[in-house]
Order: sequence, then structure tokens, then C-alpha cells
Amino acid sequence: MSSTLFNLQLDHIAHLQRAYASMLTEHGFDSLAIYSGHASVHFADDHTPPFQTYGHFIHWVGLADVQHSWLIIQPEKRPQLYLYAPADFWHLPTHLPEEPWVTAFDVHFCSDKITPPLIGNAAIIGDTDQLSASHQQTMKAERQPEQLVNSLDELRLFKTPYEIACIREANRLAIAGHQAAQAAFIGASGELDIQLAYLGASRQRESNVPYQNIIGLNEHAGVLHYQHYDLNAPKRRYSLLVDAGRRFRGYCADITRAYAGPDAPAAFGELVTAMHDLKDELVKGVAPGVSFIALHEQMHQQLAEILVAHGLFKGTAEQAVAEGVTRAFCPHGLGHSLGLQVHDVAGLRHPDGTPAPAPEKHPALRLTRTLRPGMVVTIEPGLYFITMLLAPLRSTSLPINWLLIDQLSPCGGIRIEDNIAVTESGFDNLT
Repeated sequence: MSSTLFNLQLDHIAHLQRAYASMLTEHGFDSLAIYSGHASVHFADDHTPPFQTYGHFIHWVGLADVQHSWLIIQPEKRPQLYLYAPADFWHLPTHLPEEPWVTAFDVHFCSDKITPPLIGNAAIIGDTDQLSASHQQTMKAERQPEQLVNSLDELRLFKTPYEIACIREANRLAIAGHQAAQAAFIGASGELDIQLAYLGASRQRESNVPYQNIIGLNEHAGVLHYQHYDLNAPKRRYSLLVDAGRRFRGYCADITRAYAGPDAPAAFGELVTAMHDLKDELVKGVAPGVSFIALHEQMHQQLAEILVAHGLFKGTAEQAVAEGVTRAFCPHGLGHSLGLQVHDVAGLRHPDGTPAPAPEKHPALRLTRTLRPGMVVTIEPGLYFITMLLAPLRSTSLPINWLLIDQLSPCGGIRIEDNIAVTESGFDNLT
């Protein structure tokens, strides 16, 4: 890691120390214990699924695979890191990198699972329900105090320069994977081989991806969270959709691209280009003071214009929005907050922690905030040919070009997604 990033991380930790001290005082706590969490075994087995450390723990430490560990925060005191590192010949013990940021912590290596030292009126956050009953009984502290957790979530919504640098690097690594996936598609690979090409080029194993990669060929591109990989290439190649990311020091990239294949109708390739242009227009609208709900509604208006311009809808753009046609073609939200989690915290809450739910017409929207500098969001318009969503429209008299839709349906759909930081004057496209 460069010395610049090291310095940014030290500044980031100092920022957290100030913010946490203020929040603990405000909420009446003397100390806070943050549990890393740990993986749970599969039922009747001794193997575990992939594990991700608790987000508020990673916010400080920057390691996404730490288990059975604790971080103790006190105002005006150095953070105390109790790192579980047993002597173990079955697994490589947890260790800290030899990097300058480690010196900001007092590190205690623990060979056994411990009960953290709780100071004064303490709070505990993290998945403590996982802990043994004996551990839970010895911890006399308030667990998951809602107002404090809401404040910490709100803090994470606004990224420091260090965090934005990490998300930018995660994007750089993910882009290499996307380029390899596109090349594999051109080479007539199947979904599994495209996935393997992505993982190899982005330099990660499948258990480390921030979310399960979506690699969908043809009609699978129209399954929003398609969860399988066909082993063999299809006989005809209409389309590819790749929604795949990367972590860097715990921070996530979340990028989506769609491609027209050699067997796709020419109209599908034109729609892919149009959706790229729509994504770029929406990105230009990212700025402080902009309502994300308004951006989402702008997406529907411009998507309607695309439907009209490309002959999918023979009425007006206004009619397509008002009659819910665009919602049938794009059922998801424009994007979401991005950070230590792909769908990061506080997107559906007001700054004071009270709920800010999605509008009734757009229930899948994951971010309802007014944009402010330091936020990082995704912008991901989509256009899909999903039978179960379009079927109710067939019984209406709406001027929909069903012949063209039937020709395009084997292509599945299109989604284009970039990761955008909100700056003081506008936006920074990290992708």
C-alpha cells in the first residue's frame, strides 16, 4: 500500500476516534465493545459458509475476515484490539500486517475466546447472540443500543478520503475482472468459465467476493439476482450480464455491464448503448442537495423516452410512466449506498435515525436520502424483459410493441452500474 493511503488511513482512524468520543458522550456511555462476529457451522457439519466481519469493526480495523475478536473504544483513550489468534496447526492464525496504521491500536493477541473488559457504563454492538451463554452472562452492558447504532450507521454513510480511495481501488481491481469476463464471452465461454475468468483477473477467490457474482447469459440476464452458473455455453449467444464486485480492505466495488452477443437482434445492441447513455446522464445529476428519489424518478422518465424512441412503446413517455409501464421494465431502484457493505447502512433512514422508507410506487428503492458530500452511491438503471412482470400488461390496451418484445425476450435484459462519490461540487465516478 502506498504511503499516501497509509496516511489517509491514520487520518481516518483519528476521525473515528473523535466521532466515537462525541457519540459515546452524547448517548451516555463510557465505553463501547464491538464484536467482530464469527462464522457458524452448517447444520450437522463442521464446515462454515464464507464469513464477513461486522461492519463497524471493519470500519476501524480494515480486515474483513477477523473472527472472535473485540475492539474496545473509550473517549480520549487508544482503541484496544483484542485479536483472537489461537495456536492452531489446522489453520493459519489471524495476524496483523506490518503497516503503520496498526500502531494506532493497543493490540492484545488472545489464544482463547475472551470476554472483553467492559469499562464503566458500557455498550456492546455486533452479533453477540452468537456467543455462548456463559460469555453472555458475564457481559453486563447494554446491547445494541438503537440510538447509538443509528448514529454509527450515519457516520458510515459519509466516507473519509481513505474510504473513497479504498472503493476506488476495489473498482480498479473489479474492472480487470469485467474486462476478462467480456473477453470470455467473446470467446464463446459459458457462465461458469466467465465467472472463473472474472475471479482470475480480479485476483480473488469466490469466498472473498462482496456478493455472489451474477453472470447471466441470454434469458438469465433478466433474472435480477441470478444465482447459478451453467457449465456449458449455450448454442446461441444473445447477451451477457455481469454484476460483479471486489473488496479492498473491506470496501466494496459493485459494477454491472451488459453486452449484446452475435445472435442478438440489432435492436438489443442499440438498447445497450442507450442504457449506457442513460447511466451517464444520471451520473451527471449526482450532486450535493439532490434527492435520490428524484434521480430515481428521472430514470423512469428517461427510460420511458428510450422505450418510445426504440419502438417498444408507441404512446408517449409520460403515458409509459403514469401507467406503470417503466416499472414493469425496471422493477428495482436506481441504486444504493456503497461502502463496507454492498447495500450499505443508513440508506433508508433520516439523519436523526428515524425511518425514511421507499415510496409506495417504488418499494425496491434502497436509498431515499438527499445526497451530501462524502456519500458513495451506485447508479444502475435497468431494462428487462421479465415475463411475469410484463404479462399483466398484455391484457391492457396500452400501445406496447409485443412483437418486438417477444423478439428481444431471449436477451433477458440490461443493467449498467457505476459507483459514484458525491463531492462538494458534484460527483467523482470511481468506476
